[in-house]
Amino acid sequence: MAVGDQERERVADVIAVELRGAGPQDVPQRLCDAVLKLLPVSGASVSLVGDGMPVPLGASGGRAAYVMEMQVSLGDGPCLEAAETGSVVVAPDLTSDRDAVRWPVYAQQAAAAGVRSVYALPLGDSAVCVGTLDLYRDVPGELAGDDVRTARMVADVVTAALVALPRAGRSGEGGADGSEGVDGVDGVDGVDGAGFWLSPLATDHGEVYRAVGMVMAQLGVAADEALARLRGQAFAKGRSVLELAHEVVAQRTRFDDDSTV
Repeated sequence: MAVGDQERERVADVIAVELRGAGPQDVPQRLCDAVLKLLPVSGASVSLVGDGMPVPLGASGGRAAYVMEMQVSLGDGPCLEAAETGSVVVAPDLTSDRDAVRWPVYAQQAAAAGVRSVYALPLGDSAVCVGTLDLYRDVPGELAGDDVRTARMVADVVTAALVALPRAGRSGEGGADGSEGVDGVDGVDGVDGAGFWLSPLATDHGEVYRAVGMVMAQLGVAADEALARLRGQAFAKGRSVLELAHEVVAQRTRFDDDSTV
């Protein structure tokens, strides 16, 4: 057996063991846990391409989840660039001038959280990018050549595992396990209708889409501008988009009079 085939088999075996007995909602988290056993990284997260923003699916821990959520809030970072280009995006040192210029706020905040380097790998093929696998390291520097090849194999297996998940029903319809769909997120329609069964983390982000709709109605603007306003206000208040979305949906924050009630 060729060395490449042996490594691919090793990757598949480790992920298969990690996923054993996992329900659909646990799969993204388990995939991230498997990544840490296969690669010299300190964290990993998985997200899908959404309508105007990535939809977080899972993370290996609190720091990875925070850095992933930061990209959603800022609308900037390696994850978004990898999703847009369909290419691997590497940030070898977030404290360097090169990476700080590419993503000024993201680089500063991620480094402050202890993340020094990032690899963002697109999930899918040359025709369609369905999401990204983000790898985080607490030391600067690029992965070795063998590790990069393994990371690409991992991304392929992660893609296959996500595609194999049961499809969610449309909003108001039961999912594969009888759960309800999520407005604007079930199916993540930006992924060419690839209605994946969503993890609790992704379900939570359904509230962001509802908040965007409410801001659209309050200001009479298009979805992209409403999302930009939501992001801008969240950044100004030092909060995440998800936290601010909770307030908008609960009608404690409005954008037409910029008041909090």
